[in-house]
Amino acid sequence: MQVPFDDYAQAAGVATELVNTAPCVWNGTDKLSDVAELETFVTTHVPASWAPGLDAAVPTDDDLAATHGLRDALRTLIDSGDAQEIVRRATELTGSVGTLSLAVDDDVTRWQAITAPEAPLADQLGLLTGVGVLGVTHALGVERFRSCASPDCAGVFIDTSRNGARRYCMPGLCGNRVNVAAHRARQRAQ
Repeated sequence: MQVPFDDYAQAAGVATELVNTAPCVWNGTDKLSDVAELETFVTTHVPASWAPGLDAAVPTDDDLAATHGLRDALRTLIDSGDAQEIVRRATELTGSVGTLSLAVDDDVTRWQAITAPEAPLADQLGLLTGVGVLGVTHALGVERFRSCASPDCAGVFIDTSRNGARRYCMPGLCGNRVNVAAHRARQRAQ
């Protein structure tokens, strides 16, 4: 896997998506309960340019268990709210890095982290999400690590929006639920 540091917002988005597959977010339903769902998650959320061939790899039960561990570690990291703790934990996630390098494409130079080709899937996802977390922490600050504003949701997210005004872990779901509830309350009040 090759993760460019300048794409930290997209990498942080993968971290948010992974954390929000947990049963605590979906009222006991694990959205990453088997290897098929893990495979779908990887092909949906990890850019093919970052991980050539990763989408062709078939995850194993060991990959699934390790990814669940990564998901729990990311949840703890996002919930901590402490800059030093976030940086320490994210740095641990990037521990599987094979090399750091400069990539030059069409006269554009960028830093990237590259995992060893044989690195397990969870280590590759750890690198990806760790780079995202470290990038957001450096560029935007730890106040961008938040809990969902929906009263019925236990989700968390990393806000990489330009103005930092995101309120919901899944705006299309949680945000819509809150808006519909508010609309119905106004209708009843009239």
